[in-house]
Amino acid sequence: MGHYEEAERGAIRISHRAILFGLVLGTALGVAAHAAWPAHPWLNAAIDGFTEPVGRLFLRLIFLIVLPLVFSALSLGVSAFGDLAALGRVGMKTLAVTVVISTLSVLIGVLLVNIAEPGAAVPEEARAALVASTKRVDPALAAGRAPVGLEALAGLVPDNPVKAAAQGDMLAVMVFALIFGLGLARGRKTTVGVLTAWLEGVYEVSMHVVGLAMRLAPVGVGCLMFTLTARFGYEVLQPLAAYVGVVLLGLALHLLVTYSVLLRVFARRSVGSFLSAVQPVVLTAFSTSSSNATLPTTLAVAQERLGVPREIAGFVLTLGSTANQNGTALFEGVTVLFLAQFFGVELTVGQQLLVVGMAVLAGVGTAGVPGGSLPLIVPVLVAVGVPAEGIGIILGVDRFLDMCRTVLNVLGDLVVAVVVAAWEGQPQTLPEASAARHNPQG
Repeated sequence: MGHYEEAERGAIRISHRAILFGLVLGTALGVAAHAAWPAHPWLNAAIDGFTEPVGRLFLRLIFLIVLPLVFSALSLGVSAFGDLAALGRVGMKTLAVTVVISTLSVLIGVLLVNIAEPGAAVPEEARAALVASTKRVDPALAAGRAPVGLEALAGLVPDNPVKAAAQGDMLAVMVFALIFGLGLARGRKTTVGVLTAWLEGVYEVSMHVVGLAMRLAPVGVGCLMFTLTARFGYEVLQPLAAYVGVVLLGLALHLLVTYSVLLRVFARRSVGSFLSAVQPVVLTAFSTSSSNATLPTTLAVAQERLGVPREIAGFVLTLGSTANQNGTALFEGVTVLFLAQFFGVELTVGQQLLVVGMAVLAGVGTAGVPGGSLPLIVPVLVAVGVPAEGIGIILGVDRFLDMCRTVLNVLGDLVVAVVVAAWEGQPQTLPEASAARHNPQG
């Protein structure tokens, strides 16, 4: 997974304290301006002439790179999974467990959003103004009758992927990338190696552009939050707190229920002993927000504290650091449904299932670097008719959620490694004294 690691080293980093400062300052100034001069001509002029254009510029810099990023990341991620068939039963078991836990994670998130409805508390007047402020009519909303059954399945495969990309049909682009990645995996390495290297180059360039966009994040996020709160007041912030709570609850349930069941049933381990052994991984993942940066610690902990054989740990954890992002998949599913509720877009059961599938698929192509999941939320939003610009609403709290979901991502990698090792009949016990002497970060 060298393309992710190189992109992480090359990406331009921005202080997340600066982003938080921009969020707080923009929100505070916006709330104060709305309270003191609601709908005043000079306030509207400041919003229309400065804060909204600057916020839109920041968002556009992210949107412009979505197409190459989605195609390169998803093709490379799926090609890595495609190689699993050639790697025998260990590869197929890794794929099976990864798909199952990622799907379960998104389903947990979708269920919680439907129960809590964190985005439904926005006043109707504010919601209507927010939808109008996006200045965007999604083609999916004006398409008339939605296809069903085999018609819908056939519609997922584009007859002209270039045309689909030009029309903004990101779901078709994702399906094309999926098929292209499978073909890439089956090709002879001597023949497709140059193409793989080209895609890795496209991915790295895309991540650099995302890094450049993030240089504007403190100002962009501040302007976005000022525009939002100056127009509609602090009431629009209430659903944001509920949204954060739903994401954290979903991550906790996935850890304590899904991971616990897998460990107990397949590896005869308790989740308590597992969490006690992996504390160094939790601390590293939370502080770096990067599955790739945590990988050395994850490998050491898997072998020295969990007793996973080196060959299984090396394969499963290296692949999982980029392709088993179930915490990110849960976050993406919750975010899409939250924004749908926020903008008053009613999603059918079929559309919500589409969100589940796309979130799992996007998790395969998500970079194991800080903020790597944000651009991949955009095509999921577009596919179900939610204004893509709505992603700006959650940018201010994304850093904290990124830290939390990265913890779940790397713990999921370790769970898969432990389960696969158990299926392979490998011993996973260490003498307590020996395990205590190991320092996985040393």
